[in-house]
Amino acid sequence: MILNNNREEWHMDYDDAKEKIKQILTKNKEKSVQQVVDFLQSNFELYSWVGIYVVKHNMLYLGPWQGDQATEHSKIPIGQGICGAAAKTGKTEIVSDVHSDNRYLSCFISTRSEIVVPIKKNSKTIGEIDIDSDHPQAFTHSDEIFLKEIADMLAEHIHNM
Repeated sequence: MILNNNREEWHMDYDDAKEKIKQILTKNKEKSVQQVVDFLQSNFELYSWVGIYVVKHNMLYLGPWQGDQATEHSKIPIGQGICGAAAKTGKTEIVSDVHSDNRYLSCFISTRSEIVVPIKKNSKTIGEIDIDSDHPQAFTHSDEIFLKEIADMLAEHIHNM
């Protein structure tokens, strides 16, 4: 059980999730990134939309995603929006209230908070994990640490996307 926003949320333990994701990445190389995205979105109650963006030619291109609907932002210039800011700086962005951040590129009316974690290879940002939540202040430092570890695991798997 994880305490989040003074609410008790039942979802998979981070250590258990890391083990499951390692298994996914080992078993099916071709569809593994989509399976990781699916796993994160379905096993973490506050993760309403999960996507992977890949950096190509100074742009972010949407790869595998999972949520109720597709985002209109399938291509984002580096430096634009929260995703573009994370890609430019190489640092995780946690936005507790997207409506109070003027960088936010609105995707879904229900989104209240967002976390974007760069995926790096040899210290260079090659992609990122983008997660939206329909709850304000959904993401904690624990989410950041967990997702950085997942980003490290994904670094070897997104080069072919």
